[in-house]
Amino acid sequence: MSGAPPEKKRRRYGKAVCALLLATSVFALLRPAQPYAQVTELRGEISESAILDDQQRKTRQLSIAQDQTAQAGATTQSTAPTPTYQPASPGAVRDDDAAPATGSIFDPPEATDDPFADAPVPVPPRRPSSTTQGAADQDEAAETQAATATTAPTDDEDTAETDPINSRAVTIDSADRQQLDPGAERAEAIEGRDRRAEDDPFAATGIKLGSFVIRPTLEQGLTASSNADSSTEGKPALLSETALRFNAVSDWRENSAVIDGYGIFLKTISGDEVQEARGRVDGTLNVDLDNDLRAIARLGYEAAPESASSPVVIEGTVEQPVRQTIDGSLAVEKDAGKMRFALTGAVEHDIYGDARLSTGGTLSQKDRDSTLYTATLRTGYEISPAITPFTEVEIGRRVYDLRVDSNGFERSSTRLGVRAGAELDLGEKLAGEFSAGWLREAIDDDRLPAISGATVNADLRWSPERGTTIGLIGQTTVEGTTTPDESGDILYSGLLTGEREIRANLIGNAALGVGWRDYVGSDGHDLILSAEAGLTWWLNRYAGLTTRARTEKQTSNLEGRDYTAHSIFVGVTLQP
Repeated sequence: MSGAPPEKKRRRYGKAVCALLLATSVFALLRPAQPYAQVTELRGEISESAILDDQQRKTRQLSIAQDQTAQAGATTQSTAPTPTYQPASPGAVRDDDAAPATGSIFDPPEATDDPFADAPVPVPPRRPSSTTQGAADQDEAAETQAATATTAPTDDEDTAETDPINSRAVTIDSADRQQLDPGAERAEAIEGRDRRAEDDPFAATGIKLGSFVIRPTLEQGLTASSNADSSTEGKPALLSETALRFNAVSDWRENSAVIDGYGIFLKTISGDEVQEARGRVDGTLNVDLDNDLRAIARLGYEAAPESASSPVVIEGTVEQPVRQTIDGSLAVEKDAGKMRFALTGAVEHDIYGDARLSTGGTLSQKDRDSTLYTATLRTGYEISPAITPFTEVEIGRRVYDLRVDSNGFERSSTRLGVRAGAELDLGEKLAGEFSAGWLREAIDDDRLPAISGATVNADLRWSPERGTTIGLIGQTTVEGTTTPDESGDILYSGLLTGEREIRANLIGNAALGVGWRDYVGSDGHDLILSAEAGLTWWLNRYAGLTTRARTEKQTSNLEGRDYTAHSIFVGVTLQP
């Protein structure tokens, strides 16, 4: 019988394979290799307290090592070798084999006689826990602070020794981003910011009426005067004084109009009986015409008792007669290059009321009523935007309503005058004009000499500094008379004014006046001196307190014309 059956052979072969696999498994289990649990550093459950203690111990060891390094570095010369690099976080790299064990539960296992140790299998690093990461961050911060303290430059060291490579780049907006001050006030919203301060916070706001802005002012107070009617035999009195002033300015786009006016009312409260009213209204219209032409029209009206210093003396009167003046002018101006041309026509009409006599009744003054017609041609040349010299020629005719007065004299006259001067325009600093010349009025009656003399006129405003304004007004006036055998006189008057804004709500003003009257045909003359000073204290924009003191004195070489008057005013000023 030959060999075993095939099925038995397959069984024997299978058993042999199983035996070989079993022997191989036993050999692998008996191989002397370190456990995989030790390779992955997992040896069972570890408590959080153990991990924390271990990290604290490492931190202390690191601090001691840093202190020793710092002490050693202080005594080591600059040629000492560079210290071995130490990572910022413990455990970042594996320690050398010769490094001694620290006794931590995380120390790697000691090497064994492993035949396969030449190529150990790389083990993926385990992600540190939150506690471990926090401790590492603390270690890094402590090490950084210590390094900063030991390497911070002193005052005498050059800051250029810092390493520019590791310096942090500056952002584009770093110059605009400033560190906030914790004590700074909170910034206000845009809509809540304060408005711009006004140049004159106590100026009148005005009343809008149509296309005009009207700024009225009411002044009410008491005046104590040593000479109530400013006469030679005047007596003291306490007067109630009311003054109404207004200014109206148009709000037109091209042309402009201005209206100014005032009214003053005096009435005796005690003392010498005085009841007086005076006022004036002036209007100016500026219109731009074609071909670089400008038209300026003026119209005015004034009503006031005749001044006590008038050259006409009426004997036995209770009060001075009222004088009314209506005046108007029309001027046309044209600029041709630097040449300036102006032609002005003017009319002035004086009306005198009847004088009340102390004996009763009235005395007519119609023989003093007259009308003055004048035409003036001005030619100027602008040598600079600030100065324009000019010359003027004036012709005119004074016509009395009565060709022959009550004394049988024909007082109508022909007027001729020439002047030369300059216009100044330096903005707010200095503006205005001045002129000097000669004027002559030839009276129709051959028995009366002509009135002639030099003329001086000025209207200047000077501001030496902000809040201060100095004004100078000078006039030369020809005054007629109805006194027999007298032609009249020439009155030279000047007024110097000053206004100072002491504070925003305190305004001071002062004025000095002088007048000289020269009588034609005689050696008579009058000298008038005056001075005034006042203060206005604004309580608010709409109300203020006003006070002023004034003195006036006239001396003459003619009998019965000297007088002196002093007065003090105290009152309140209101404006809307």
